[in-house]
Amino acid sequence: MKVAIIGCTHAGIAAMKQILKYYPGTEITVYERHADISYMSCGTYLHLGGTIHNLDQALYANPSEFSEQGVQMRMQYDVINVNADKHTILAQNLQTKELQTDHYDKLVMATGSITAIPAIPGVENPKVMLCKTCEQAQQLYEAAKHAHHIAIVGGGYSGVELAEGYVKSGHTVTLFQRGPHLINEYLDPQISEKIEDLLTTKGIQVRTNAQVTAFSDTADNRLRVATADSEEIFDMAVICPGVIPQSELSAGQVNRTKQGAIVTDRYMGTSNPDIFAAGDVTEVNFNPTKEHAYMPLVSHAIRQGALAGINIFDKRLGAIGTQATTGMLIFDQTVACAGLTLTAAKAANFDAQAAFYEGNYRPDFMPTTAKVMIELVYDQQTRKVLGGQLMSAHEVSQSANTLSVVIHNGNTIDELAFMDMLFSPNFDEPFNYLNLVAQAAVDQEHGYRRNN
Repeated sequence: MKVAIIGCTHAGIAAMKQILKYYPGTEITVYERHADISYMSCGTYLHLGGTIHNLDQALYANPSEFSEQGVQMRMQYDVINVNADKHTILAQNLQTKELQTDHYDKLVMATGSITAIPAIPGVENPKVMLCKTCEQAQQLYEAAKHAHHIAIVGGGYSGVELAEGYVKSGHTVTLFQRGPHLINEYLDPQISEKIEDLLTTKGIQVRTNAQVTAFSDTADNRLRVATADSEEIFDMAVICPGVIPQSELSAGQVNRTKQGAIVTDRYMGTSNPDIFAAGDVTEVNFNPTKEHAYMPLVSHAIRQGALAGINIFDKRLGAIGTQATTGMLIFDQTVACAGLTLTAAKAANFDAQAAFYEGNYRPDFMPTTAKVMIELVYDQQTRKVLGGQLMSAHEVSQSANTLSVVIHNGNTIDELAFMDMLFSPNFDEPFNYLNLVAQAAVDQEHGYRRNN
């Protein structure tokens, strides 16, 4: 049997590994446009800030290791057409321009996403750059050598992290966010405002409610960035917009959503029994709302790709959905979250409320400690935990993973308030801070619900 995989960033690699593991002897051919695979986009800001010294360190796999296992790694090949009826692929070698037709028995679409470039006049200016791929990251690094004042357009995770990277490399940075709060898809205002304060203390100019309306050159070959009510001059700008699924090859071949994402079942199969899809080209099942949603995260891509590989010949394991658990380390502060924000929960018609906790993560008598801020979102009717956000100089990312499990299992604030967690003054108080924020939620709801 022959499997073709189109795309080899995260989902494609994960699928390939599982096929090699569970279906030895399968003939695997991989098509990838770039010369490298497995680039982690977070490597961009880590390289700019000096945490890693070159972008190769942000690659966790090499094509040669799969070639040695018998995989045909067709690097720098662009797939032009997929014919699902004939089970064929038409691809072009980007180096020789030669066209090649190939046959498959099973196909994994791991084509990922493309940057949703905003329709801003002047966006094609060469001093306006993108930050998604490894090649773009290298261009950003080289361009910054000749720039001092940098504009970053987009205040999501990538924009905030990029701002940190450029400040650490000695640049002056202004961050534009068209909405009122940073990282608004994952954080509510209370913690978002703490991040804004943190960035400001580090010298970053944060412009919220500032939608960029135009880019243009100045007489001295610098870059003018205009918003509705101001103009500023920079040496270069970086756009950090959202992404959209790159699914054109599957148009007319498999079912897609209105937004273009390939529709899959829980085994990552599509409407065509011989085509599977995984990663940014698909949607996920978002457990807090029990609905499908487009959430392009590396963690999703790797899990979906692995499932596609496991199930490609035999449906063994289904997806269990996601809580969209994410996090970042920004100027030595850990920010992590899982599930719904209060804003999103209300928009999804939950009778939602939030409880807050702020206190030291471990006892005052220890040599050092640090404040932990937590927002816990829950449904007042069912008392189920819907989401949570944490911020601390202490490493609290694993607490977001705990909240992910709590949300997945449908636990209530009453259960989380007394959920068994280890105690040692080295790590926490006798009641862990997750217990304490849940207890604050219970107090807010006038006590524990009586069991009948």
